[in-house]
Amino acid sequence: MPAITADTLTLSRIAEPAPADTERPVRTITTGPRGYEGEGFPVVRAFAGVSAAALDPFIHMDQMGEVEYLPGEPRGTDWHPHRGFETVTYMLDGRFAHQDSHGGGGLITDGATQWMTAGSGILHIETPPAELVESGGTFHGIQLWVNLPKKDKFAAPKYQAIEGGEVRLLSSADGGALVRVIAGEVDGHTGPGATHTPITLAHATIEPGAQLNVPWNRDFNALVYVLSGRGAVGPVARPIEQGQLAVFGPGDRITVGADAGQDAHRPALEVLLLGGKPLREPVFQYGPFVMNSKSEILQAMEDFNAGRFGSVPPDALRPHHVS
Repeated sequence: MPAITADTLTLSRIAEPAPADTERPVRTITTGPRGYEGEGFPVVRAFAGVSAAALDPFIHMDQMGEVEYLPGEPRGTDWHPHRGFETVTYMLDGRFAHQDSHGGGGLITDGATQWMTAGSGILHIETPPAELVESGGTFHGIQLWVNLPKKDKFAAPKYQAIEGGEVRLLSSADGGALVRVIAGEVDGHTGPGATHTPITLAHATIEPGAQLNVPWNRDFNALVYVLSGRGAVGPVARPIEQGQLAVFGPGDRITVGADAGQDAHRPALEVLLLGGKPLREPVFQYGPFVMNSKSEILQAMEDFNAGRFGSVPPDALRPHHVS
């Protein structure tokens, strides 16, 4: 980890703070509990214990893995429905196959992102490809759920495949951090992901002892999740480590620094930077449906049971099992 790297000395540098800029303070740091998803792949529930208001417009996030599978061990999910939000799957290591009932699909591999707008309703599957199940190997990724505003809850389903080489690469002011902008913008540089809800999603690698200070839209909330390593966040350098999420207060910029000493098998601090414009709308969630009212949840269940989310295609992917 990670798949996409670059010489930071050749990249555009993020501007240093202006005299009037204010640092965002850290409000909370929480530790995500570990669990299992789908047919049994390990996850960290990154948003557990954080208020919905602090996360808005984000609903849910799992860190999938990091795990080294033996042959026959990789697991995924079978076909299932979604309505009312977008799913974002970012693969740091390994491979994940996707297929949906509206014709989207492909292989999500090292550094790539799948952005699926469920909108009015979709069926899909995400599962390790057969060859990975047979051989085993590294599996590590993120799945993020981004809420849709009420006006877009019934938007037409859409699929975006963002290859790792398409992300916008930036360097910190000191050259010690590499930032991959997947969606939204950082310091005026825009990532390739197209979103209904205004958000920013970026992955940063911060070398030992280096610091990343990025401007952040004042209208957005601000979250930093640690994928790997140890460091500190905010103006008073609060310690943070793998599996922890920092929620920031208002301000102009976010600061994340890497400890000078890192574990040998985790040589740098790896973090996700997330933020979005809060929707401030009612949220009713029932499993894979995220709507604005209980009646809309009941309607989603009725529509799914009536087959209105599309159908599983004849050549459908299925979870592969070693016989």
